[in-house]
Amino acid sequence: MSRPNNATSLAVSARMPTLGIQGRDKAKVGVLAPLSGDVSAWGQPGVDGCQIWADWVNASGGINIGNQRHQIEIVAFDDAYDPDQALIGAKKLVLEDQVKLVMMLGGDTFPAIRDFLNQHKMLTTTLLPSDLSPDTPYLVAPCEVHPIYNVTAIDWLSETHPEMKTAALCAQEDSLGLPSIATYRSAFEAAGITLNDEVIFPGTTVDVEPIVRRMLSTSPDILCWDTAYEPYVHSLTQCAFELGFAGQIVSCTADNYPELVRRTSVKFMEGFLFQFPDFDDPILNSSMVNFTRPNVFFEEYINRFPGTWSAVSWEYFAILELWREAVETARTMEPLAVLAAMKSGGEGKHVFGDARWWGKEFFGINNALVGNWPVVRIENGKARIIAFKSIPDWWDRHQTLLIKHMRELGQMWDQRPDFLSEVG
Repeated sequence: MSRPNNATSLAVSARMPTLGIQGRDKAKVGVLAPLSGDVSAWGQPGVDGCQIWADWVNASGGINIGNQRHQIEIVAFDDAYDPDQALIGAKKLVLEDQVKLVMMLGGDTFPAIRDFLNQHKMLTTTLLPSDLSPDTPYLVAPCEVHPIYNVTAIDWLSETHPEMKTAALCAQEDSLGLPSIATYRSAFEAAGITLNDEVIFPGTTVDVEPIVRRMLSTSPDILCWDTAYEPYVHSLTQCAFELGFAGQIVSCTADNYPELVRRTSVKFMEGFLFQFPDFDDPILNSSMVNFTRPNVFFEEYINRFPGTWSAVSWEYFAILELWREAVETARTMEPLAVLAAMKSGGEGKHVFGDARWWGKEFFGINNALVGNWPVVRIENGKARIIAFKSIPDWWDRHQTLLIKHMRELGQMWDQRPDFLSEVG
């Protein structure tokens, strides 16, 4: 018997009348994310997406746990992307709020809370699978596989534009930028694209013009912004426009790209490649996509939270759908039982299609749900999915390259300072 499609089940339940009394018991979910500061574009929009999901589930009567309905409550804590604040938040969510799931962005904040979450065996999700290691048994990356999905845009580019032979790359020096640099290095090398220059800049950088001028001095066919924060993506792109660049731009994200179109031009932004679609894209209505009414979700999101759509607006929503299916299968919210149900059979319903729990060779643990990922291009001022590319297929062909570049930058799980301090 095939597994139920969690997107379909939520859509059906949302249309059906609620039988009996709506559940009054609460099912609490915690979101530990940067809701302020430079990284807030990858925090608050995710919380907003969670609230839509919770509203939809609650309107249908709540989550069904052992034939009892429970209303969903989203409990958010702003860690401001600060490790100390993250630990305060984790303790509040788990000990005071008694949430049964903690969702987080991950990255620089995770090492500070890892031991606490392990101690309490708390099921936790991250959008940065580089947080994964053998000593994170309760941490999963069920949606985003940053930065590995970045290979898909370069792979597509090499197939469709073989005339592009050179690139220049830049990123901020942190746990988002460095593993992404290693990934782009391997993707360019696999594609036969020469990396002319690479600029790693401090996260305190304000003036990006020297960076862009240096990159342009190498006459690259491709400018790559790596996984730069939204303010950097905007300032780097506008600077490239003002300096007359006319080639290909690639970036992990392009949050609030309509503003970029306004500040540059439709012509300049034509062909800009990145990894995160708008959910009004018709292709997302395909039967392979495991997401409840994506176009309706997008419309409701932009109406309720105008001007804030970002790379994470839909990701926590997608994670919650996967969690909901696991909870209803396990007939309990207890984290260990839900984790077992989520990973049962070694496969899962990733938002962009069927996927497998993977990662032992790369993260030391099979806690990342990996399958297809979209390549997104701006066309006439609008983001559109132009392809779905398989991450496992690329890995099977080029894993040696990726591991090599990760090790060169000290980004493999067994090279992290927190791990080395334990074994040293």
